[in-house]
Amino acid sequence: APRFALGFEKLPQLVAAGRSLTEPAVQQLYRNYAVAMDTLLRPSRLGLAAETNLIRAAAPPALYAAVRQVANDAAADVRAHDPNVRLYVSLQVEIAWGLLSGGPLSYVGVAQDLADFPFAQEFGLSSYPYLGGFAEPEDVPADYYARVHDQVGRNVLMVEGGWASTSVGPVVSSPQKQARWIRREADLLSRARAVGWYQLTFADLALSAFPPQPPGSILPLFATLGLVDTTLAPKPALAPWDSAFAEPKH
Repeated sequence: APRFALGFEKLPQLVAAGRSLTEPAVQQLYRNYAVAMDTLLRPSRLGLAAETNLIRAAAPPALYAAVRQVANDAAADVRAHDPNVRLYVSLQVEIAWGLLSGGPLSYVGVAQDLADFPFAQEFGLSSYPYLGGFAEPEDVPADYYARVHDQVGRNVLMVEGGWASTSVGPVVSSPQKQARWIRREADLLSRARAVGWYQLTFADLALSAFPPQPPGSILPLFATLGLVDTTLAPKPALAPWDSAFAEPKH
């Protein structure tokens, strides 16, 4: 079933214009946009904020407060027009496990997100374990996603993430390692009783098509998450992906 996710807090055009989601006028634009997208696209699910725990950890408090406010307001606006669409926000799994702060593997949870986004009927998962310090797919704990599911007490679905198929900076990877991750992730999502699994980038990103990146750009870290390469030739990860979706659904 189709889903749609909104992420105004990340729009580079907004930053370039010197505007911010903290402004009431920009918040109203977001609310109008959410209603318009639901009305025009009629998705089965609508995401109203992305990686809320990461935003809270990395952004100024005023911006996180704006994200919380506008997501709740947009949820009320959408619900007034559409009683059926399932509303969600997404959570960053590495943050939930305390990994991107440089600490050891220890589940810190998502209690604040549960309190701040009470409208969420489901929670999306965002997960890039190779950026959280895992060297091998098999190192990721068996309850990596299930702990989030058990805490939120609602359905979860994978909305973005993956494992790079090339080595970039400190990340050491390969197409075969990426394929192993797809097999591992299928098991982790099954343990979490996930109701959806979306591949954000089906094809690798052709970096030559992007504007020149400044030194230290993170774009290369996400460029080879695709199941096919930039010419649409299948990568080893495509076979376990297809296999996962060929299994009987219960």
